[in-house]
Amino acid sequence: MDLPLGIQMKTNNESIPVIDLFAGPGGLCEGFSSIFDEAGARRFNVKVSIEKDPVAHSTLMLRAIFRRFPKGKAPEAYYDYVRGSMSRPEFLSHPDIRDAAKHAANEARCAELGRTPPEQIDAWITSAVKGASDWVLIGGPPCQAYSLAGRSRLRPKDREAFEADSKHFLYTEYLRIIQRFEPTVFVMENVKGMLNSRNSGARIFERILADLSKPKQGLSYRIRSLAVDKEELEPEDFVVEADDHGVPQCRHRVFLFGVREDVAASIPALRIHPTRFVLRKAEQKVGMGLALEGLPALRSRLSQEGDSHAAWLDALREAPQSLKDWRAPLRSDIEQMMRVAAFSALGHTSFGGAFIPGKLVPQETMPSELRSWLLDPRVGGALQHETRKHMRSDLHRYMFAACFARLQNYAPNLRNFPPRLLPAHVNIDAESVPFVDRFRVQMPGDPSSTVVAHIKKDGHYYIHPDPSQCRSLTVREAARLQTFPDNYFFEGSRTEQYGQVGNAVPPLLARKIAKVVYKLISQPRG
Repeated sequence: MDLPLGIQMKTNNESIPVIDLFAGPGGLCEGFSSIFDEAGARRFNVKVSIEKDPVAHSTLMLRAIFRRFPKGKAPEAYYDYVRGSMSRPEFLSHPDIRDAAKHAANEARCAELGRTPPEQIDAWITSAVKGASDWVLIGGPPCQAYSLAGRSRLRPKDREAFEADSKHFLYTEYLRIIQRFEPTVFVMENVKGMLNSRNSGARIFERILADLSKPKQGLSYRIRSLAVDKEELEPEDFVVEADDHGVPQCRHRVFLFGVREDVAASIPALRIHPTRFVLRKAEQKVGMGLALEGLPALRSRLSQEGDSHAAWLDALREAPQSLKDWRAPLRSDIEQMMRVAAFSALGHTSFGGAFIPGKLVPQETMPSELRSWLLDPRVGGALQHETRKHMRSDLHRYMFAACFARLQNYAPNLRNFPPRLLPAHVNIDAESVPFVDRFRVQMPGDPSSTVVAHIKKDGHYYIHPDPSQCRSLTVREAARLQTFPDNYFFEGSRTEQYGQVGNAVPPLLARKIAKVVYKLISQPRG
């Protein structure tokens, strides 16, 4: 193809280096690493990923080992490890893994930005991006101080401490890397709450946008939206709604897509065809029920009393009694549904485990994109698919909520609950009931609620839609809603696994963002 005078096609066939800050368990890394060229080489090469939490770092390093091998060619030792038949020391010293583990240790770094000496961070990045004409910086600073839940929880306790919270300004560590290394492109992710979060009366988002647009004298970036193409952008225009892009979850997050000004000015297509560089919406949204297809049905367990299948069934059979004194036209129908659910529960004898062997066969209704992204027959079953223990009273609430949702086609809140199922000290007649949706059943035909780190505390907001299972979601189910592949293994305790899943960027969304970034970087320049 003959190009106009002065315009050159970018011809660098090397993988584009990627540096990931605040990497968590690696959601963004996974997405950027998943794009291959015609020869099977990765378009992007994650060279350094930095995470401060030791457990999340262990997950990050494990996945870096997995990605060291060609697609579909990970050694059987990896699968032996994630299935639990090999210890981590045995795995890391295995002859098929040893070299990849050394490489992964150089890629996945356990360090804390703002505390680890900047000289050390800079040395890692310098070594990683040397000689690269283009490279990408990704990541999202911790968001507790920006999130609505975090502000409501932290500010009332100590306003001065909240205003001084260093998490407000961890983006400055991101900014420092931009100032020092001038990446071609950066992608920064954070919670939607940052758009209206304030510090000392000033909007934090406006400060972040100004700083990232002009990081230092002589360096500027065009901050683009991945969601819309407009000349004048409003704060809301930076919000990407994951459920618009094939993710079975209503996760709405801010993404700042920064392109270094000299690069942006040299790409004619950015001016002529700007719509090419935003995410395209999927034709339809994916319900959470489709994402969970193929996973084995499980029973929950009982806490604060002896657990057994018989005891659990007894708790389910007595659940309809909790509807006494409830004067609602729905009562008889829901009571009957609860009895049917308790009978169906006879077949749910397993509460799962770290690995459940067996072939996972989703229905054909699972979207092909999700199927190819999630499934890996080599796993030979379901990883980290184990239920929690719940109090008997919570089992009654779960069963009621799931039956109500099936009958009414919407999730009930506490105002819909029978009196006997209300949590202690809740006055439903009060003008304001805090956390009115404290018990939230997920609707199988819709994308799920946002999977957040709070899922590690309890499962009340993530009730499984099948009343006969009478439980909250497992780690694997939460991971499916976040679009982590079934062969993705989360290190640590189950509580820590939930936290990692909730804090991550959905890898499938990250993949689609990476495609936009690659499309831009590979454009002809003139």
